[in-house]
Amino acid sequence: MARCFAADFVNETPIHPARSFRGRDQVRKNWAQIFAAVPNLEADMVSCVSQGDSVWTEWEMRGTRLDGARHLMRGVSIFEVADDAFAAVRFYLEPVELTGVGIDAAVKSALGR
Repeated sequence: MARCFAADFVNETPIHPARSFRGRDQVRKNWAQIFAAVPNLEADMVSCVSQGDSVWTEWEMRGTRLDGARHLMRGVSIFEVADDAFAAVRFYLEPVELTGVGIDAAVKSALGR
């Protein structure tokens, strides 16, 4: 799977900039950890649009972690493709929060109120 990514692959995570990285080796390390922790991982591409070298994808990834907890992530990844490999991505996948505050409280919290 790692061979689908350029050796100098760039992952930008705009929501969590400290998680951004460079290199196929980190891709391999990340996915090895994911597959080890969620052995029954399933991924569905909900939607996909391409224009030129850009590919916008929407994902749902789910499974059961080794500790028995549910694993569920959803979001968008915007890939740049070059030479038949993923050259870069802007990564917006996040764990799904099934419980929590409603929209009014979320907006107030985002505004510091």
